[in-house]
Amino acid sequence: MDLELNGKAAIVTGGSRGIGLACARALAAEGCSLLLAARGKDGLHKTAADLEAAGARVATLAVDVTAPGAGAAIVEAAMTAFGRLDALIANAGGVVGARSFTEADDAAWLGTFQLNVGHSVALLRAAVPHLAASGQGSAIFIASISGRNPMSSGAPYAAAKAGLIHAARSLAWELGPKHIRVNALSPGSILFEGGGWARRKAEMPDVMASFESTEFPWGRLGTPEEIASVAAFLASPRSAWINAADIPVDGGQRRPSL
Repeated sequence: MDLELNGKAAIVTGGSRGIGLACARALAAEGCSLLLAARGKDGLHKTAADLEAAGARVATLAVDVTAPGAGAAIVEAAMTAFGRLDALIANAGGVVGARSFTEADDAAWLGTFQLNVGHSVALLRAAVPHLAASGQGSAIFIASISGRNPMSSGAPYAAAKAGLIHAARSLAWELGPKHIRVNALSPGSILFEGGGWARRKAEMPDVMASFESTEFPWGRLGTPEEIASVAAFLASPRSAWINAADIPVDGGQRRPSL
């Protein structure tokens, strides 16, 4: 299926590894120009070089997405590079500080919310005029099934992802008159090099083998590419009637994780 993304432009935060990298590759394969934002310059430069070698138009910005003004800077970089913006994937996220409620202090709670919710909202706020000008703008917030069900990721992360899901739904209604769609995409446990699940598999192979066989109908963890294929569809005009949704992409995983 042609996703009708050729000639369009998108932003991906956390775009140099894991799910963000897979999203960048999926969009580039459809002919979409990309502004990739992440903290590490080396990872960004390598990703950009690989995508450009395959014919993609790529710009990068090394930035802490939680810093004041980061959202506006990312959008400005995209507009400078491409002169348009049609979609964004707010993928950067994670846990700041301790995971458990008894160990997480105020800084951990606030930092986790800023990384997951704050950066996504700030990015979309800056992007609204340009997504509206597109006439079919799309914003995708990468949430988590932790936002639906309690999991080992801890209370701050789960609460932040739940907030992100509801922010997406609320913003879809507020921005609907501007013809901007906003959706949340909630992955389950995803395996990629350098990620937490790869570390667990290396450290606890027997435990992880049991976990995968009992938690998933197909007996395995998901891949970034399986998330990216849905994200690319949501970014495209082909998904024009999907709005204010939280879409789980978890292989059927709905129970608490390790």
